[in-house]
Order: sequence, then structure tokens, then C-alpha cells
Amino acid sequence: MIWIDAIKDFKHYLKIERGLSQNTIDSYTRDLEKLTLFLDENKMSLSPISIDKLSIQQFIYEVAKKVNPRSQARIISGLRSFFDYLIFEDYRETNPTDLIEAPKIGRKLPDTLSEDEINALIFAIDLSHPQGERNRTILETLYSCGLRVSELITLKISDLFFDEGFIKVTGKGNKERFVPIHYNAQKYISIYINEIRTHLKPAKEFSDTLFLNRRGKGLTRQMIFTILKDLAIKIDLNKKISPHTLRHSFATHLLKNGADLSVIQQILGHESITTTEIYVHLDRSYLKEIVETYHPRK
Repeated sequence: MIWIDAIKDFKHYLKIERGLSQNTIDSYTRDLEKLTLFLDENKMSLSPISIDKLSIQQFIYEVAKKVNPRSQARIISGLRSFFDYLIFEDYRETNPTDLIEAPKIGRKLPDTLSEDEINALIFAIDLSHPQGERNRTILETLYSCGLRVSELITLKISDLFFDEGFIKVTGKGNKERFVPIHYNAQKYISIYINEIRTHLKPAKEFSDTLFLNRRGKGLTRQMIFTILKDLAIKIDLNKKISPHTLRHSFATHLLKNGADLSVIQQILGHESITTTEIYVHLDRSYLKEIVETYHPRK
């Protein structure tokens, strides 16, 4: 078995059987390609079946010089999944990464914005600009529904079920879920569709895509990042923010206002409640308030 074939089969397995997102598959693939490049540069003629723990350790040691601990941990996790796949397919009997420990990275708490900061971002949008109404609707939708940026840019008009108060979202691994949408976001989406989007001529493949650029095509992830970055500069917000910051803020604000963590998990589309706990960081003052409010001995 050669590396190029093994990686190709692994990608197919991740997509079809594991249902992982394309971004995750691409990340795993890049890390495996780094490993094969390392083997070539060091003239190590090792196949996916013959490579051993020592060679993997040497690769990780080289990688550690160039990336942070979080990236190291991700690479080790990806390699472990790859060799588990080879064992599953009976190509190998052992996983050379089993005894390799990932670096301790701790829990990375997400950045969030206050409600006032989110309002300031939205109020800073120039509605006289041709894309102003669209941009306001984008921020309202991100914050109202806690969407990932990839979910926002692929949102379709046919995914809107306003009579029921939901939108259909296609998340990681093409898994669909229904997410409640606030009436404010519904209002702005309706205005955008009826007063702005109606004057655009969508490209054929984007006829059902909700948010369009001036040429009638879908938006890119980078365009959403740029919109937020420019607004942050405009209001002198001294925080590094991204579309995901609005997702974190959405979840945190729901939690602090009394929403159940399992409900937030369903809205965000997390398979594990553990993931939701990382996104929705609990500050101690909030925990203290919960105990004082609900403990029977209060």
C-alpha cells in the first residue's frame, strides 16, 4: 500500500462512513501529507503499513518546532484516526500512535461579546450603502440562530419556515437540524428578500441561496470575516472577533438568561454535550447566582 492510495481511501471513509465536514477532512489530509513529505525529505522508505512509533515520534518532534500545542494535538488525533482506519480495514494490527501522548492544552475559553457590543456592531452598519441592509441581516441571523459561518453562507430561501418560527440548517457532515429564529431576524430577512435581493439577478446555481453578493453569487467565509472586522474597527472594539464570536455570544447569553444546556446543544448542532460546555463557558459569578436562586436551603 502506498501513501497516496491510503490517504485517498481514508478521505472516502471520513466522508461516506464518518460523515465529517469537508473542512475536517481537508485538515486530516494536510497533516498526513506533512507526514509523507517528512518521510521523503528524510529518505525514509516507510509505507502506511510499515511505519512505526519511532518514525511518528520523529515527525511530531519536527512539527512541534513549528506549531503550537493545540495544532500538535490535532495532528496526533488525525494520525491516530488514520491508523485506526487501517486497523479497521485489516491493513495493520497495531496503531503506532497509541502510546504517543498529545500535549496538554487545557480548555480554551471562547471570546464573547456583550449585548451592548453586539448592538454597537449592528448599529455601526451604514444602511445607505448598497450592501448595508444585507450586512445587518447577516449579523442579526448569526446572532439570532448561533450559526456557523459555513451554515450562514449556504442558507437557502427554501430553508426558511417563518410560519413555524424555524429555519433548516445544514451543519457539519451535511447533517440537517431545525433552529428557532427570533422574530427580529425574521423581520430583517423578509426586508432583505423583498427590498434588496429582489433587485439582484442570481446566478443559476445560486437562485435559492439567501445571501448574495453584487454579482448574484454566494458569499464566501472570508467576506463575512471582513464585514465583522471592518465593523469592529469602526466602533473601536479592541477584541479579535470572527463570525464564531457571535455564535459563542449567542450560546452564552441564552445560558445566562436561563436556557437549559441540552437545549443549547441541540440548537448549536453539537453531538456531545461536552462540546457545548466548552463553547458556553460558565463564569463563577453565574454559577454562584444559580445556586443561591435554586438551592432548596436558600
